[in-house]
Amino acid sequence: MKFVDEFRRRDLVKKLQDQIAELSAGKQFKIMEVCGGHTHTIYKHGIEDILPSNIDLIHGPGCPVCVIPMGRIDDAIAIAKSPNVIFTTYGDMMRVPGSDGSLLDARAAGADVRFVYSPLDALKVARDNSDKEVVFFAIGFETTTPSTALTLKRAKDEGLTNFSIFCNHITIIPAIKAILDSPDLRLDGFIGPGHVSTIIGLRPYQFITQKYKKPIVAAGFEPLDVVQSIYMILKQIADGRCEVENQYKRVVREEGNIHGLRVMQETMELRPFFEWRGLGFINQSALKLRPEFEAWDAEVKFEIPGVRVADPKACQCGEVLKGVIKPWECRVFGTSCTPETPIGTCMVSSEGACAAYYNYGRFSMAAQRRNIQVSDIPVIGEQ
Repeated sequence: MKFVDEFRRRDLVKKLQDQIAELSAGKQFKIMEVCGGHTHTIYKHGIEDILPSNIDLIHGPGCPVCVIPMGRIDDAIAIAKSPNVIFTTYGDMMRVPGSDGSLLDARAAGADVRFVYSPLDALKVARDNSDKEVVFFAIGFETTTPSTALTLKRAKDEGLTNFSIFCNHITIIPAIKAILDSPDLRLDGFIGPGHVSTIIGLRPYQFITQKYKKPIVAAGFEPLDVVQSIYMILKQIADGRCEVENQYKRVVREEGNIHGLRVMQETMELRPFFEWRGLGFINQSALKLRPEFEAWDAEVKFEIPGVRVADPKACQCGEVLKGVIKPWECRVFGTSCTPETPIGTCMVSSEGACAAYYNYGRFSMAAQRRNIQVSDIPVIGEQ
């Protein structure tokens, strides 16, 4: 790839649109895009509007901010309010609501909460503030885990014992399995997460095709990537095949990122179980620091509540994350729950399905009412 507009060509989209319509004629299909990045692309570029009405795109639990339960937010706030602590986090996590406010509220009340762009930024804060305990709120799927692991190793090598990790890294495969085992959802295929696949490769997805007989295509994040992956799924079904395919070949390798996997293995191990918002407790679905890194483990250094907190009754983030309902079907969507005043995490994260639909979905609904054709949808970059 040289230029982004190579993946936004209208003529290629139209060709794939015709092929998708032909392959799907007379049948109903439900395809889940696991990753929140794909949900964002689908809404932003109006991909739902160019698909036949018999193809339903289901939004999955692939936004790491969205699946963090309220209890873990309360734990983070408790650490941030501890004496002599500088608490660092990614920007999205600042506004995620806990049972009694957010990290942004804790900051307003006097806690030293700072947002950073990477764990290495947090490590620098620790170097510059040797008289403070600096904690990094580590979240994300396997995509961001290697950077946390490398930072952890560097902290150990430098002997920076005033630095610690509050580890909330999660793994994608158990979540997909939980979705497949859900009795209230029937899927025909998966658009596999592209960024996660750059780390774990394609082999971990084989259970989806072998045990559950569902095709999966690891996809990139441009409009043509997503549309082509839908075509590839439907082509597999039409051919009677069920395989793990790689649409994102320019980035994803079969074996994944060997060095990233190795450093994760050296620093972290699986938790017996972990709570996911909307999915409940899933066995071996999250990571914690290995015992040899206890000196840098915030869960060892600090006392945290560790209490499970139920989501607000009005919020239906759980149903959205499981793909049971669309964002706009939530009772509070766009009224009491907006990006400015979020009730649930799906409205906070830039990759959250509710935030993506709030920002772009209203145009999607208008396009559906007007029955806009693909040739009428502008391509980004065109005047």
